Amino acid sequence: MAQAFPFSAIVGQDEMKTAILIAAIDPGIGGVLVLGDRGTGKSTAVRALAALLPKMRAVVGCRYGCDPAETASHCEACAALRGSGKSHLIPVPVVDLPLGATEDRVVGALDLERALSQGVKAFEPGLLAQAHRGFLYIDEVNLLEDHLVDLLIDVAASGENVVEREGLSVRHPARFVLVGSGNPEEGELRPQLLDRFGLSVEVRTPEALADRVEVVRRRDAFEQDRAAFIERWQKDDERIRKQITAARKRLAEVTITDAVRERISALCAALGTDGLRGDLTLLRAARALAALDGDRIVGDAHIRRVAAPALRHRLRRNPLDNSGSSARVERAVAELLV
Repeated sequence: MAQAFPFSAIVGQDEMKTAILIAAIDPGIGGVLVLGDRGTGKSTAVRALAALLPKMRAVVGCRYGCDPAETASHCEACAALRGSGKSHLIPVPVVDLPLGATEDRVVGALDLERALSQGVKAFEPGLLAQAHRGFLYIDEVNLLEDHLVDLLIDVAASGENVVEREGLSVRHPARFVLVGSGNPEEGELRPQLLDRFGLSVEVRTPEALADRVEVVRRRDAFEQDRAAFIERWQKDDERIRKQITAARKRLAEVTITDAVRERISALCAALGTDGLRGDLTLLRAARALAALDGDRIVGDAHIRRVAAPALRHRLRRNPLDNSGSSARVERAVAELLV
């Protein structure tokens, strides 16, 4: 596996990096969509996440990496294994879903080698199984074929993958954080898939000359000697890794007052977001950010920082307002969070 560019060495793009860390702290937020120009570090940041995340504990021998601490599991294969009490630490999976992937490659299919050599019908897990309890990354997600979009929407909603084909009937857990990136100029996402992303981030090419120079300098140093560059940033990545671990432990202790809940809902109502998914996402994102910052109480400062990523992709088009969704969110935040 190729060595990834260190997460801590990415220049700027603070909103994107914060959103990715929030999703790592609270996977229930629903994933991250990163839209912007080519060459702005979208895929670099996601692939850097794989080396950054703390390892997770899984049942030994379970092909889906089930959590031994979960008493209720959809995985029938590891039910007996869980009783043995054996577990080990494994890397959190960050799985790429290529645009050209077949449905069998994504959901899993009959293991043809065993079927031909042994005459046994066995299931060969797909990308959804590999991504369980981790991250599923789709580059150019706005170009994903419709039948795969439908499939992802179903699995993301249920947390379970069901395969019934070629005489097989298999169901297994498939709970993952969906991360997508793309260039909005190449096409829009279907609304159903867009709604499944908890946070939506916009990235742009750095405008400041010093930032552009630093990006090129670091990338060139990485290409010249990857091992040395990674070692140089190892302490910074380790610091972020410890920050994630501490934030996960602190998350349940973070307090949200009724007054803050009211301001969150008032903000969503003022913007006219559809349904209540925006309210819930903004609340959870603000709580995860507070945990990341080491704060015990969610305040207006946390809401301000995550309001745009949580809400910008949930706004209806307003024919009387030509300003972008980000500007509308920022304006509403300025009016309601004094």
